[in-house]
Amino acid sequence: MAYSIITPQVPPNTKGMPPRIPRASHRHAAPSGPWPWSDLDEETPFDARFSGESLNTRDPNSWTGYPTSLFRNWSPSRLVRSGIARLLSERDGTAFPKCDIYYVDVNSEGRFSKPSKYEVSSQNTKEFWCKVQAKRPDGTRIRAIFLENLSGPVMQMLGTKYHIEPFFFSSSLNWIPTRYQEEHPSDGSDHITIVLNFLRAIDNPTLQASPIATGRNRVMSRAGTITIDTQAPLSLRSNDKVILIDLLALHMVRSKDGSTIISYHPPPEWQSTSAAILHSRFRFAGQSVYWRTIFSESEDPTFILLSLLWHALYAWDEALETLYSHICWLETQILLTNDVYQTRELHVIRASLLHYTSLLEDFKKAVAFVENTPSPTVLDHPERQRSTAIMDRECKVLLSEIERLEMFRKMQDMRLENLVNLAFNNVNFRDSQDMRSLTEATLRDSAVMKQISYLTMVFLPASFAASVFGMNISQMSDDGRGKLTDYIVLALLLTAASIWILVALHNKQRHADENISFAARLQWPIQNLIRSVASRKHRTEKKNEEFV
Repeated sequence: MAYSIITPQVPPNTKGMPPRIPRASHRHAAPSGPWPWSDLDEETPFDARFSGESLNTRDPNSWTGYPTSLFRNWSPSRLVRSGIARLLSERDGTAFPKCDIYYVDVNSEGRFSKPSKYEVSSQNTKEFWCKVQAKRPDGTRIRAIFLENLSGPVMQMLGTKYHIEPFFFSSSLNWIPTRYQEEHPSDGSDHITIVLNFLRAIDNPTLQASPIATGRNRVMSRAGTITIDTQAPLSLRSNDKVILIDLLALHMVRSKDGSTIISYHPPPEWQSTSAAILHSRFRFAGQSVYWRTIFSESEDPTFILLSLLWHALYAWDEALETLYSHICWLETQILLTNDVYQTRELHVIRASLLHYTSLLEDFKKAVAFVENTPSPTVLDHPERQRSTAIMDRECKVLLSEIERLEMFRKMQDMRLENLVNLAFNNVNFRDSQDMRSLTEATLRDSAVMKQISYLTMVFLPASFAASVFGMNISQMSDDGRGKLTDYIVLALLLTAASIWILVALHNKQRHADENISFAARLQWPIQNLIRSVASRKHRTEKKNEEFV
């Protein structure tokens, strides 16, 4: 049976630019779904071997069968669709890429140990497996592990050691935002997973200025029309920056015997936040007086996870500030050039801002999920109350900062809308000026045509008279019966009659009664004479009154 493959890595369209992230299939990130990574049109043969077998049966000394050995419903076809099979194929008889692992321990007093780095290759897998199973130093409250360039063996070892649901790896590989909790009442522990997409600004790796030219924020369809791709990085030509969607993928095992947090980081070609950077940010949080006080006052390991969410907040803030400076530059360009074609770029940015709304909403939900998912490791009632109060306070602060980012995003969207209206108003103003010039030219042409019409009106009766006489007059022909005086008299009479009738036809506006007959309008010479006499008489009487 052939299965469709969802490739988690999409090759870039422009050399040096990060790949566009795949579109999220949220149904595939739901661990409560009974059919992981299966679509409605897929038909998987029923396997009776897995119908009654316990899902938690495993060999603690074997990790090579993960994830099917622990989660039997993850069949090979589902591993292929989720992208996990691609990592596993690197292990089968071939050398897999080197995986860099950064980790640091936090003791019961909230102090951070010396950070360490471990490289896992095909030559030291057994050594790393022994290291994973080794007992932690006494007093270790939590161990933070940051994975760079994850390989199949490392995924299997960590998944087997901590009994990690494969949904964490599948959601991380495919950039699907998700958050869920797995409870383990038998040992009083639980697992929480948060996969979050956030915004980050980086330097433009292509050193190209125009976002329209780079092709990263739009693609050409087969029909040749322009479509906007909000999943691709957005290039800003004003400051040579690129705004891309980054990934924060965290899986936390909260246990009384010692908690663990695992952070997944995409391969380097994605140019996302590396494990080394987030590892250093995590250590900086341990040097903060404010957060060290929280770590020392509360035994809840969830605060470690909450501190890492601030990395996404900082990245959001920097990215929106970079975008804001670019919008200000676009405003200046449009005001100076009145170039309507720059509105294409405005629409691209507005489409991206609309997409960022969903990312901020996922961020809010992730913080609310952390706030509403208490740790099972805190059993003492006073300690639980104190930890809950601190957690509520810190989550409210983080949510208020996210709300500020949302207001900042809305303000930028409104400025873009105002800028688009300004650009089109300028175009309309130029069109109005062009129409005015065209109207003035039309009026000038009309005046010339009117003068030609007047000349035609004068010469037309004479032409008509000439046609009637046929130029058969005695002065020009010996047998002519007409005289030149007769032609002149007839032409003058016809011209006078034409002027009389034309003035009568166009003299309608001078009469108060719009229904006046044409015969009455033919009396216009008499009416003009009467009005002229009356006007002269009125002026004379007025002068006499002024004289008296």
